[in-house]
Amino acid sequence: MDIKTLNLKIKKKIFDNISCQSLSIEDKTFLHEKHKSHNKNKFHIKLIIKSKELKLLNKIDSNKKIYSILSNEIKEYIHSIQIQIL
Repeated sequence: MDIKTLNLKIKKKIFDNISCQSLSIEDKTFLHEKHKSHNKNKFHIKLIIKSKELKLLNKIDSNKKIYSILSNEIKEYIHSIQIQIL
């Protein structure tokens, strides 16, 4: 899967499951290309989510919710995920 397709899939899943005002996804894979554990088929991404729903949760619970929603993508296509909730 390429990053563009992955981004579309992530956006759809998050918007379908969480009330969000905005969501942006940054590809940070380039920062990790020289690492020994780098796999060209897995991405390093940063999610920036503006969500009143997630802000009401503590950080651990909000992250658990996102990880649960994206569990298949994390297993198959995401090596590292950074989450920022606004």
